[in-house]
Amino acid sequence: MKEALRRGQKERLGVIRLLRSSLGYATMALGPGKELDEPGVLQVLAKEARQRRESIEEYTKVKRLDMAAREEAELAIILSYLPQQASHEEIAAAARAIIAEVGARGPGDKGKVMPQLVAQFRGKAEGSVINAVVTELLGGK
Repeated sequence: MKEALRRGQKERLGVIRLLRSSLGYATMALGPGKELDEPGVLQVLAKEARQRRESIEEYTKVKRLDMAAREEAELAIILSYLPQQASHEEIAAAARAIIAEVGARGPGDKGKVMPQLVAQFRGKAEGSVINAVVTELLGGK
C-alpha cells in the first residue's frame, strides 16, 4: 500500500484498500481472537477476482465497455496477489488421479472427487473451472 502511495498509483491503491477491507471483514467473521490463515486470504482474493470476472461479463453484455475495462484493470491487480492459476491440463491430471483413487465412474460420483480437487487447487483455480473439468472427465454434459 505504501509503495502504491509513493508511486501515485491511485487505481492500485484503491484496489489494495478494497482488499484490505474484505480481508478485515473475513477476519471479523471468524470471531474474536482468530486470525485469517493463508488459505483464508487466498479464498477472499479468489472471491474478489470472481466478482470482477462476473462484472466484466455483465458490463460486456450491456455494452458498458468503459466499466468492463475498469473491472479488468482491477482484476489484473487482484490476480497479481494470487498464485499462478493452474492450467486446464494440470487440473485434468489431478482430477484423473483422484477419480482413479476414489473409483469414480460417472457423473453421480462427482461428489467424491470435487472436495479433494477443490482443496488441492484452492486459490489456484476457480471452482467453476474445476467443476467443468470433472464433469467433462466423468462424462457429464
